[in-house]
Amino acid sequence: MARLGGDEAEMDLSLEGPVWLLDVDGVINANRPGWGGPPRKSQVWSDTDRVPYVVRWAPALIDRIRLLHESGMVDVRWCTTWCPDAHRLEYLWRLPPLARAISADPMPRGPACWPLKLAAARAALAEGRRLVWTDDDALPAPGRLRDELTASGQALLIAPKSNRGLQPEDLDRIESFIGELQRAQ
Repeated sequence: MARLGGDEAEMDLSLEGPVWLLDVDGVINANRPGWGGPPRKSQVWSDTDRVPYVVRWAPALIDRIRLLHESGMVDVRWCTTWCPDAHRLEYLWRLPPLARAISADPMPRGPACWPLKLAAARAALAEGRRLVWTDDDALPAPGRLRDELTASGQALLIAPKSNRGLQPEDLDRIESFIGELQRAQ
């Protein structure tokens, strides 16, 4: 929300919804996503790797992500090694263009991408925003880093099982977390 003061517009970030850092593999792309029906499956071409990858997802999960983002209640940002090719996923899943939380050329894979993802989480919190971070393998383990991110209830971290991805109860938790912010305003 913008507040006008004199000739300049100031951003009051405390009135904006949380940032959702969204990974793909093991979070959306999962072998057995469930959600009450068989997964959809497609090949997605990677311009970066110059190969096609098979992705499987639950359409109901994509619908809920889309609705939450389009409602303006949460700012969904890709936080995945798919960032360079995310436009292909947006097209496949009929998602609006989403911000990319990480970038690198070349994009590091696996654990080498972790520092970029952590920096994106810290950046979202530094914006004065609450944080939702969904990642099957990059969330900090219990300890100092995790405590730093989750202090005062400012962050919700969800690590789904990589073969199942986010489940309906995970989206319920995200919606509840987002709703807490809405009720506080």
